[in-house]
Amino acid sequence: MTQNLEIDKLDLEILAILMEDAQTPYTEIAKRLDVSGGTIHVRMRKLIGSGLVRGSHLDIDPSLLGYDIKAFVGVFLEKGARYNDVAKQLTEIEEITEIHYITGSYSIFLKIVCRNTKDLRNVLNDKIQAIGGISRTETFISLEETLIRPLHVLQGSALSRIVGPEPRTAEG
Repeated sequence: MTQNLEIDKLDLEILAILMEDAQTPYTEIAKRLDVSGGTIHVRMRKLIGSGLVRGSHLDIDPSLLGYDIKAFVGVFLEKGARYNDVAKQLTEIEEITEIHYITGSYSIFLKIVCRNTKDLRNVLNDKIQAIGGISRTETFISLEETLIRPLHVLQGSALSRIVGPEPRTAEG
């Protein structure tokens, strides 16, 4: 990502709309923000080219496809130096949806989705724990997913860090 990327409030408003619904047509965004469709295209090309926008994703409910278990796995490595090799092998396991290199007790934290507990056991025993460099794992099964939300780019510190504080009026 470009270190000197300049983002203004219009860029953030465009991002906020698309983060709410990535399928929103640029023409609709332009109408809502009272700018031309060309402006939206140019701004989005800039945001994509900078690396800030990495793509758009379709959000599905895995349980409707028969994936009823969501779990988090803390991975202990034999040595931190093994991270790159282990992470590369973990990316090959299709049930793993997120891999995080973290601080704290674990070296790696995984999010995995499985069809059932038997599938989870197989993923843990036959795939994850079979990788050289992993000393042990701890698994946490999610009972309910209460909240998933994108960053609110138009609120609080996210907005002020990028475009600075709102100008004060004579009254305030």
